[in-house]
Amino acid sequence: MELDDLLDPPMGPGWKGWPHSAPALRRSSVAAQGWNLLAGDLPLPLAVIRRDALHGNLRWMQAFAREHGVDLAPHGKTTMSPQLFAAQLHSGAWGITVANVTQARVALSAGAPRCLIANQVLAAADLAALAALRRRHAPARTVFLIDSLEQLALIEAWFDAQSPPPQPFEVLLEVGLDGGRTGCRGHELALQLARRVRASAAVRLVGIECYEGLWATGRSAEDEALVDGLLQRVVALATACDDARWFECDEVLLSAGGSSIFDLVAPRLKAALSLPVRGVLRSGCYVTHDHGSYRRYMAAMDSRLSCGHGLHAALEVWALVQSCPEPGLAILGAGKRDLSYDIEMPIPARWCPRGQRMPLTVPAEWKVSALNDQHAYLRFAADAGPAPQVGDRIALGISHPCTTFDKWRWMAVIDADHAVVDAIVTCF
Repeated sequence: MELDDLLDPPMGPGWKGWPHSAPALRRSSVAAQGWNLLAGDLPLPLAVIRRDALHGNLRWMQAFAREHGVDLAPHGKTTMSPQLFAAQLHSGAWGITVANVTQARVALSAGAPRCLIANQVLAAADLAALAALRRRHAPARTVFLIDSLEQLALIEAWFDAQSPPPQPFEVLLEVGLDGGRTGCRGHELALQLARRVRASAAVRLVGIECYEGLWATGRSAEDEALVDGLLQRVVALATACDDARWFECDEVLLSAGGSSIFDLVAPRLKAALSLPVRGVLRSGCYVTHDHGSYRRYMAAMDSRLSCGHGLHAALEVWALVQSCPEPGLAILGAGKRDLSYDIEMPIPARWCPRGQRMPLTVPAEWKVSALNDQHAYLRFAADAGPAPQVGDRIALGISHPCTTFDKWRWMAVIDADHAVVDAIVTCF
């Protein structure tokens, strides 16, 4: 992958949401077309990113990390967009986090100086591909997670079969929670693994990692207890490894971070070791935030941060009202193939009647009750208040942005007047 083709790729006909009569264009030419979402220049449904909210989120999150003395390696699996990776790095991100070697290829090709694979790597094909990526993108740095002797044995078997042997892989030892996903469940098991890693020629231990996001509740007392317990384990393990001289690095990485309770995590990514320590926060969904699940988590965060937070929902999917077949029901032309539904139904956010170009506030009682592949069921009070009409446009807000991005090859970036001022592409 060449950098120019990743950041300024050709886009064109056949892509969902692309204007029917528009030719193929480079991304850098999109803004010059004069398209406007509410002028009918683009077919619906269409996923859009609000530029002002996006840039505000980038600035606020980077400032938050800086103020708390940690670095940010946002999880790129949220968007898998080279344009958004570049924007995050330009804003000051230390690196990009990904979920697998395929995603690491995109992040490194997009210019990430550091890539953290927040997952276990162990298959021979993945190890070979990662070794090739490290050679091609040197001096960029790539780190992945380790949590078992079995994984280490597979890595060593592949490594020992190579001639000449590649450079050892850098790994973070993962601490996990009972009933959760990956990660060492106990301190003694983690110490045993760390000891073996130190003795291995195939890997080098450069830090400790954990993930708390799935366990967040949005209730501060419970979340504080969760983070305290988990990060105490991380620091205790780091201290023990440091005392034993098992780290093989110039600085120790301590990393955690979903997008739900990062304000509790960031101050705890510290440890007094003989080596310098770099805390790395991996939150990813902040880049567009959302209208649902993360908005609720941020409400709890507001009460913990004296100045509140500065994240705003930037991602919407606009859909056309295509039928009002019975009182109190409008059928929208967007469904499961277009937007997230893994946590909850999309949330009506804006309403623009047919022929107008100024969106209105959506009545609070409007709700999406169900989705089909290509349709959404919008319910409203049939006998009171405004009602949507055939031909109206509805902006649907998202709960959990990750599973909307993977449904689009491109998204339009719009300004406050709904003019298309840029575009991003995705690489899922």
